[in-house]
Amino acid sequence: MIRIVEASEEDHEQVLSLVEQLLVELEDHPGEFETIDRPKVLRELAEAGSRYTAFLALDPAGRVVGVTTVMESFAIYAGGNYGVIDEMYVVPGQRSRGTGKLLIDAVKEHGRRKGWLRIEVTAPPEDKWNRTVKFYEDQQFVFTGPKLRFRLKGAS
Repeated sequence: MIRIVEASEEDHEQVLSLVEQLLVELEDHPGEFETIDRPKVLRELAEAGSRYTAFLALDPAGRVVGVTTVMESFAIYAGGNYGVIDEMYVVPGQRSRGTGKLLIDAVKEHGRRKGWLRIEVTAPPEDKWNRTVKFYEDQQFVFTGPKLRFRLKGAS
């Protein structure tokens, strides 16, 4: 039985390690994520306070087998505060066993407690990620289109 727990500040190293595994899996451009400044990220995670939450999936032996991170944001179109799932990763051997659904359920319940009217997630648009998009659609997310980004030069 998988158990979902809210990550504490002491768990941030584990959260970061799992997200790094996700980034390696998503990487289209070798080296894009090699320059993550771990101490800076961990410091900023702590500074984010209650706006940032991570949930960990633990197997019966207490090993971490999944993670999702959610950040509280604000937009008028969203009716105020809302959640953005920034990262979600389930270790390969635990996929298609309901772990992802349990993580999403934890985010949904967290959002209800915070009074959010919506939760957003970005899924990779390439055909190779159709399974990921279908997973989110199965969790009642509605596809609304791709997200664009601008990378600031010199930003670390």
